[in-house]
Amino acid sequence: NCRCTTCRVEFVSGEPDKMTQAEKDKLAERGLTGVRLSCQILCDHDMTVRAISRLEGSGRPDPGPRPEPEIHPQPVVWVEK
Repeated sequence: NCRCTTCRVEFVSGEPDKMTQAEKDKLAERGLTGVRLSCQILCDHDMTVRAISRLEGSGRPDPGPRPEPEIHPQPVVWVEK
């Protein structure tokens, strides 16, 4: 849902050229560069990522629920990153 940014990842290879407008806006709002939000990525080809936000040291008691298999709400606009 692109609200919390706890699903941040760094791409090692295969980064998609497009992102949702919501992801682009949230990353800009938080001043986050060089990262993507895994909850907003459409996995339609091989890609390798490095998890940035990890449970250890986060203060969170558990990793939370498994992400939905589809992006919700459906992206209105896909934009160039």
